[in-house]
Amino acid sequence: MKIGVLVFPGSNCDHDTYNVIDAVAQQPATFLWHASEDLQGCDAILVPGGFAYGDYLRTGALARFAPIMGSVKKFAAQGGPVMGICNGFQILCESGLLPGALMRNAGLRYICKQVNLRTETNDSPFTHLLQRGEVLQMPIGHMEGNYFCDADALATLKKQDRIAFRYSTPAGDITADANPNGSLENIAGVLSEGRNVLGMMPHPDRSSESILGTADGLKLFQGLISSLQTA
Repeated sequence: MKIGVLVFPGSNCDHDTYNVIDAVAQQPATFLWHASEDLQGCDAILVPGGFAYGDYLRTGALARFAPIMGSVKKFAAQGGPVMGICNGFQILCESGLLPGALMRNAGLRYICKQVNLRTETNDSPFTHLLQRGEVLQMPIGHMEGNYFCDADALATLKKQDRIAFRYSTPAGDITADANPNGSLENIAGVLSEGRNVLGMMPHPDRSSESILGTADGLKLFQGLISSLQTA
């Protein structure tokens, strides 16, 4: 097993993500440079947070054209697991691997704080160790985390059980006050139609060790690793 972590100019969570796999989960990991097309035989791909290409034009808009993303799209089309975190979620949406878009936060301010997430589905390689309704705590740090999709796409996400997480209260209630960025129906993460691609704005990479205040994020990486081990 080997898990690849993409690196773009402007990535700033690539080492955080690598550390979770390498040091915390103690699994083989490697960095994958944006200008390469070689996925180095990786069994899963992680697209980390940051400001790929400085977020010029639009978050993720330039990263979608990186040579490595062409390989990631082929990998995902063949069923390979891909997780995009924060800027990685934005990149996956821009690349067409996930539906919708991430817009400016309601209030037009950068938000950095701990949030609560309610698990909406455990039917994916990333969430299968969780319980439906389980509430996780993770941090967010973004300016463009306001998830939006049109009515048809939203209906499809609901029908196919592809909403992975919603912002919630600690008790798991979905309320307007629990929504930090104006995201449509409190959506914090979604899955692809094949369920092998996950995008989410909160940072499991920054919440995988108790010294960081919460280790809830580790459950997603453990789920991914478990699914690879039993594949």
